[in-house]
Amino acid sequence: MRQFVFEDITSEEVARRTGVYTPLTNSVRELLDATIRTEVDPDTICAAGELIDRATEMLRSAQSDGPHGVRYTADGTGMPWGNPAIGIRNAIAPPMVVKREGDHRRVADVVLGAAYEGPPGLVHGGICALLLDHILGEAASAMTGTLTLRLERATPLGPVHLEAAVTGTDGRKKTVRGSLSDADGITVTAEGIFIMPRTFDDPEGSP
Repeated sequence: MRQFVFEDITSEEVARRTGVYTPLTNSVRELLDATIRTEVDPDTICAAGELIDRATEMLRSAQSDGPHGVRYTADGTGMPWGNPAIGIRNAIAPPMVVKREGDHRRVADVVLGAAYEGPPGLVHGGICALLLDHILGEAASAMTGTLTLRLERATPLGPVHLEAAVTGTDGRKKTVRGSLSDADGITVTAEGIFIMPRTFDDPEGSP
């Protein structure tokens, strides 16, 4: 059974925390890119490692336990701190900012740099799958049941656009289709079946 983590805080406090953590995450994201690209001498690498270890020790001095992918306020507002696609506090996340277009359509634009490279100059296929899985799930407001991808062509590193929309509903199941594109058009298409979670007043769920 999934365990949701709730915190009794206001939307203002969520905004305050977002403002505090976002610059730190951006700094770590820059560090990831710099680590991949650096050509400095070994002594400089050693000195940088010591500084990073000191910073890590500072951050480890007060840690929280439990799930960190998405936490919720008492009124159900999501706080996606650790999510690998949109996490505000996760430097692995690009991050992708998903926008609503109606009830069942979502779009997003994101820039994918060196941390997401597979073949030279191209986005790793698993990253494409991660981002499409996430945006299709947001369109459905449901959990992934199945996900099928078709790689139309390789996706170059750089700006990409994603979109997803619900195309059918059958009980708790939703069919969702989406795509990932670069400036020249679609590079990956996706289709999935997403399952609505069972509610407390309907423990057996709908068919």
